[in-house]
Amino acid sequence: MQCELCGIESAECKKALVEGVKLMVCPGCLRHGKVLHENVDGVIDVKKAILRRAERARRADVYEKMTTELVPDWSHKIREARVQKGLNREELGFRIGERIVTISKIENGDLRPSDEIVKKLEKELDISLMEEVKPMVTQYRSYTGHVLTLGDLLKTKKKE
Repeated sequence: MQCELCGIESAECKKALVEGVKLMVCPGCLRHGKVLHENVDGVIDVKKAILRRAERARRADVYEKMTTELVPDWSHKIREARVQKGLNREELGFRIGERIVTISKIENGDLRPSDEIVKKLEKELDISLMEEVKPMVTQYRSYTGHVLTLGDLLKTKKKE
C-alpha cells in the first residue's frame, strides 16, 4: 500500500489523523499524526469530500436556466437610443442610478452591463437589449469509443 502523505510503498500503512484529515500513512509518517483505531467524529475523509464536491459541481448547470442573452450590438444600440432621446451620459446615468464612467464604458463596449443595468436601460430608453436564446442542435455520427470534439463541430459547420 502507498502512503498518502509521502508516497512510499509500505505494507505497514495505518489509518492516522494528520491535521484533521484521515489518511493511510507509513510508519515514518505516523509521527505527524495520531493513529486511528475507530471512526472519529469531525474527521474529514478526503476521498468522500472530493466525490461530494465533484457531485455538487456536476449538478449546478448555470446555462440550463438561461433563456435570453444580450444582443450582439448592445453598445451601439444603447448609444443610439440615448442620442435619439436627447440625453447626455450624465443625464442617463442620473436617471438609472449609475455613474457616468459606467455609462461611458458600456457605450464603448468595454463593460458588459449586468442584468439589472440592462433592465434599467431598457425601461429608460424604450429599447430591447435581450433576445431569446436559440437552442443549438448538433448533429454528429455516433462512433464506438469516439467522443464528439470541437473539431467535429467545426467540420460539420464547414459542410453547411
